[in-house]
Amino acid sequence: REELLDALAVGREATVLDLGSGTGFYTDNVAPSAGRVVGVDVQQAMHERYRRKGVPANVSLLTAPVHSLPFADDALDAAVSTMTYHEFASDDALAELARTIRPGGRLVVADWSAGGEGEAGPPLTERYDLDTVTRALAGAGFEMELATDRPETLFVAAVRDE
Repeated sequence: REELLDALAVGREATVLDLGSGTGFYTDNVAPSAGRVVGVDVQQAMHERYRRKGVPANVSLLTAPVHSLPFADDALDAAVSTMTYHEFASDDALAELARTIRPGGRLVVADWSAGGEGEAGPPLTERYDLDTVTRALAGAGFEMELATDRPETLFVAAVRDE
């Protein structure tokens, strides 16, 4: 949680997108540090479960794919993907994030690594390795600030080019 919030480095006025927010596990961690958080998920059922659990006042929920976000250019201060990058990773989705995150805005990705050990997470064939993730983000217009592999996961903090 602390590493995620440190990497996001947003203020109380920031608008943050949680990509693949699901039932709000990480959204709830980000909400106290941001002005507004939008939880994005392709499954309406996840939003319903989150609503039953209780959604913080500064969180809104959006059912949409990452490659087609209903935001103006440069409208977002940051986006975070926790264990969901492998679900949406595509050139179109990354281009959409680069379009909607303002210059100097941040994108933080924590996901299962293709080189990871252990049996948790998606099948290895659905995962990405750190080099593939950082090359894709750089190609979309993000500069890596931090990129690290762990025993099972990868963690990347990137800034949209000015």
